[in-house]
Amino acid sequence: MRRTMKYMAGALVAASLVGCTNLDENLYDQVASQNYYNTKSDVIRAVFRPFEHAFWSVQSRHVLNEESADQLITPTREDWWDDGGRWARMHRHEWLTTNGEAQTEYNGCFQGIMQANLVIEDLEQRSAAKFGFSDAEFKNLKAQNRVLRAWFYLRLLDAFRNVPLAVSYYDTSKNSTGQVEPRKVYDFIESELKAVLPELTRKTSLGGNQAAQGQWTQASAAALLVRLYLNAKVYIGEDHYTECAQYAQDILNGKYGSYKVADRWDAAFDWDNQTSDEVIFAFPASAGRTHWHYNGDMYWWSVPSKASDWLKDTKNKVGTHNIKYSASPSYNPKGEKYTYELGMPIERFKQYPSDVRLKMYTNLGNNRREGLFIFGKISYTDDKGQTAYLKDHNGRYTLDLRDAVGKFGGTDGNKWLATSESRLEDGDDNSGWMFAKYPLYSDDESGQLEADYCEIRLPEIIYSLAECKLRSGDATTAAQLLNSVRKRNYPSSDWSTALYAPEGTAQLDLKEMLAEWGREFFAEGRRRIDLIRFGKFLDAWWDKKADADSHTLIFPLHRDILGANRNLKQNPGY
Repeated sequence: MRRTMKYMAGALVAASLVGCTNLDENLYDQVASQNYYNTKSDVIRAVFRPFEHAFWSVQSRHVLNEESADQLITPTREDWWDDGGRWARMHRHEWLTTNGEAQTEYNGCFQGIMQANLVIEDLEQRSAAKFGFSDAEFKNLKAQNRVLRAWFYLRLLDAFRNVPLAVSYYDTSKNSTGQVEPRKVYDFIESELKAVLPELTRKTSLGGNQAAQGQWTQASAAALLVRLYLNAKVYIGEDHYTECAQYAQDILNGKYGSYKVADRWDAAFDWDNQTSDEVIFAFPASAGRTHWHYNGDMYWWSVPSKASDWLKDTKNKVGTHNIKYSASPSYNPKGEKYTYELGMPIERFKQYPSDVRLKMYTNLGNNRREGLFIFGKISYTDDKGQTAYLKDHNGRYTLDLRDAVGKFGGTDGNKWLATSESRLEDGDDNSGWMFAKYPLYSDDESGQLEADYCEIRLPEIIYSLAECKLRSGDATTAAQLLNSVRKRNYPSSDWSTALYAPEGTAQLDLKEMLAEWGREFFAEGRRRIDLIRFGKFLDAWWDKKADADSHTLIFPLHRDILGANRNLKQNPGY
């Protein structure tokens, strides 16, 4: 049964049994569904219980889609982060059938699907009037878990392609015993989203999404169709860019609600992002409740290990920082620039040097920040009021983060090593620029850990439409769409040089389109599928040779998953 229900019921029962000695009548360690739904609040709690699991599960997707791609790396930091070669294998596409990240993604998605199935079937047996809902309200609640289930299946289709289709919690005869072909999962996602889209609420005005943050709306369900159609050629071998463009255009036209690109690049990630009209769907988070994106394996571990000395966030509820993620390098240890087409994300940003995201991450006070990246020497004021600099995790040398991977130690940032050899195993705490996608406010800031996790934002829809236009030969419209987002990243005086034609002079082609996806959605857990869609995932980049064949486009099923269901077959090539 639902863990939440069990614990809630246990607390109520314990209170009612004070002084009672006859414990033979009832068993209270479970609550049957027919007994749980008594009030309007019970229904709401049941509907949104799977959403907490869904929020937790984004961590495994982030690892799979970033560690296997070309922009983020986890180099060995001397005595830290080797982990038996785990992260090097992910980066080089040499993962094993004992790959824990793939297992977590598979299991996490199916756990969420079955939680959603339970709620869907429970509500189908109940009426709106019994709980005081209007028909429209009840339809919206029933639709929430159908969209969530489709979201989980879209992730499974993306990562594994060949998965079972389970649509019932109570009647397992409705579920496949083994995998179904990708087309069947694709069709299920499409039909579910189209069916429930009219039953969802619509954001009717600008001014943020405070009232419905964390709920699927018409725009967010339509956005999932945009994702599905954009990648249809990858998933089922069919081009559906026309349908992708139509749904994207409808979202931009306001058919599914009122949204607007923010005037700051970081507004969708800030502590008050529930007020941002750029956010289409986000998982609500707060310091006092849940904030999975601020946990390990995501944005808490993309800064130096001793960053709390600098950020003054020692009283947070997450723990110490760690040096897991860095940007893939643009230079070798001798200071020579690489010539790879892929990776080198910092150099891609520097293609337009006035980009405000290139500023050093800095907390400005009053719950605001500037800059995306962390690099060079990092100064702070220590407890004695003196200027100090962050050191490595062993406290032996002053950090001087650079856009390269090597054992730099205490070498000053403007000096380089004698060797050009560089691998993931060769790193230290100085290796690679680090980043803060979500703000890392101090203990004195009320916005600390308050940012909701933004799953879908309007620029994704704009970029998807731009890509469709570009693929159809309309580079001018594609450039105009991109510029409607990109212009906020540059001083107005630089628009003529920083923006694409017709506003600027840069050439927009598919290569530049992929680079722009990488800039706008840096470290947002989608890089792998973008590379696959552009036919680049199998190519070489820093410390990765070109894949020998295409089987790594999808992940293997963990041996424990195969052992638990003998009807499952391993994905080809593993």
